[in-house]
Amino acid sequence: MSASVVLPSVLDIRAAGPLQGEILGLRGQPLTLDVSSVERLGGLCLQVLLSARATWAADGQPLTVTTGDDANFSDQWAAFGAAPFDTSPVGAAA
Repeated sequence: MSASVVLPSVLDIRAAGPLQGEILGLRGQPLTLDVSSVERLGGLCLQVLLSARATWAADGQPLTVTTGDDANFSDQWAAFGAAPFDTSPVGAAA
């Protein structure tokens, strides 16, 4: 079974708690995050996503991100200096 979450356009301080709850509720299964409509990525939501990436990797579950045609999310992610969103589970072949 696989789950999918469509992230809102604004990932600011108000979105961090609900985003964390929604993502953690899907722990233990493959997850796809649709970030194609994200217009603004704030620091707290970045931390939520970094934590999700680490948690899914530690659990050996795939976590994928779909960005659509817009590179806005990727540009904002990189602006924070965060490593590229590697979605491979720990121990997966490169």
